[in-house]
This record gives sequence, structure tokens and C-alpha cells, in this order.
Amino acid sequence: MNMTFLGPWAYPDISRLDGNLVTIERLNPERDIDDLYHVSHSLPEYQNLFTFMSFGPFQSKSAMHLWLNQIVDSKDPLFFSVFDKSRQMRVGMVSLLNIVPAQGRVEIGSIWYSPLVQKTKVNTEVTYLFLKSLFRDYHYRRFEWKCDNDNAPSKRAALRMGFSYEGLFRQHMIVKGKNRDTAWFSIIDKDWPLLEAKFESYLSGKADSLTALNVA
Repeated sequence: MNMTFLGPWAYPDISRLDGNLVTIERLNPERDIDDLYHVSHSLPEYQNLFTFMSFGPFQSKSAMHLWLNQIVDSKDPLFFSVFDKSRQMRVGMVSLLNIVPAQGRVEIGSIWYSPLVQKTKVNTEVTYLFLKSLFRDYHYRRFEWKCDNDNAPSKRAALRMGFSYEGLFRQHMIVKGKNRDTAWFSIIDKDWPLLEAKFESYLSGKADSLTALNVA
């Protein structure tokens, strides 16, 4: 059935999102560099988190600081740092990208978290806060998640949080000199009411797991 939609939607000019576990804030290189470098480079094995990223690891703190200064004013991607309230430190980064207000569409990406908080609820709450803002406050129609098809943890995370798999974009891009086939996922506005309840039940401790919801 064809439906008429009136756009464009507003640009998601988000500066801060506050949850029970995390605070998400627009990137500030001077404020963020010490924590971000420490949680991603203080141990050699931490640098493995950059395996599927187009950036990093960095040769030094000054090199990472330079990179943060190069991206801080970007409007697409729009970069954020993630502050973990229990550890009282910044533990990762995330961005909104491929922002298309004319279509009410946006992607979450450039996601990395320190091994210190991997397999905790940090990523879940960050994703939830962005989903809630984009669907409730900005009334967007579509929220995308894309990752290297070889990145099994990212694909599992997308499915666990209710993103629907939409297919594989073969030879989609070249990253660090290597081919990347991209797995494509999304949540759309009609999915959100049921997913929101699942997120809130899990994050509040009322449910032991956040089970995947595949919607047609």
C-alpha cells in the first residue's frame, strides 16, 4: 500500500543523551583524549578492537589526538564519546552517519568500545538511547546498522538488539587495503514500540536477556 509522507525531517542535532549507565556527548578532543587513548591502547591486546574499523590503532596518544581534532567538526559522521558512569571514564565512541533528513533515515556506526566494557550493557544502552531519540524526538523512519560481514560480534549484536538483516553488499568498499563485504541491518519506526519495551525491560533488570526480534 502506498502512503504519503511529508519531509524533510530535522537534522539530528544531538549534543547529549543521558542514561542510567552511560552519558553520550558530542566529541571533545581535549576532554576525551586521555580516557579514549588509555582504554584502547594501554594494553597491546586492546588495539584489536580496531580490526574492523577504518581508523586506528594509533602510534601514539598525539596521533589519536590529531585524528580526533580532524573529525570533531564533522556533521556527517557526527561523532560522540561514551562516558561509563560506573567507571567514571570515557570508554568508547560512536557516530551517526549517512544522515538523510529528506528521507528520515540515519545510520549508527564507527562504534568501538574498550574491552573493559565489552559484554556489558553499555553498547545496549547507547543504542537504545539513540533509537529512542531518533524515533521519538525526531520521528525518523529508518535506523541502520552496517558492518564488515567478517565481523561476527557486530552482526550478533545487531540481531540481539532487534535489527533485521537485509542482505549482503558484496565488494561494498575497501578498508585498510582489503575488500569489505558489508552486512546490512535496520530497525524501522513500526518496529520501535515493541523493541522499546524489550530494551527497557532488559536495561532495568526485569529481563535476563534482550532477545532478537525479527519483524517483517
